[in-house]
Amino acid sequence: MRQILVGVAAIATSVAATFAHSAEIAPGDVRIEDMAVKSSLSGVRGNPEEGAKILANRGLGNCLACHAVKALSDEQFHGDVAPALDGAADRWTVDELRAIVVDAKQVFSDETMMPGFYSLKVGINVRKDLVGKTILTAQQVEDVVAYLATLKE
Repeated sequence: MRQILVGVAAIATSVAATFAHSAEIAPGDVRIEDMAVKSSLSGVRGNPEEGAKILANRGLGNCLACHAVKALSDEQFHGDVAPALDGAADRWTVDELRAIVVDAKQVFSDETMMPGFYSLKVGINVRKDLVGKTILTAQQVEDVVAYLATLKE
């Protein structure tokens, strides 16, 4: 009986993982309309705690290289070349925040320094090992958006 239950649990886990993965929107299929991406990229709700870690991680989001965030004041070297992210949730909707993180150039302009974190349009002279890859995964984008949605004045 125990083996049957273990087998059923393994099948359920596999089905759940397949369903979650199939809900993911590929970078080339993301549509920014009216300066917004209206649905989750991963099909899974973002985790704001993970989003804060990604935002501060210099090897992932590296958002603090350009933006300041009072809630992350323990982190070193906040940038000042871009607007502070404090109050981001007051300025933009979740769908707009998602679009900005996906590809800020489509939301603001080609002139913005902010990269597209879930875009394959990364410009020229990209390291060969990064060609065809996004900076963040779909779930990481959702986590960052969930964190940004907590930043109110």
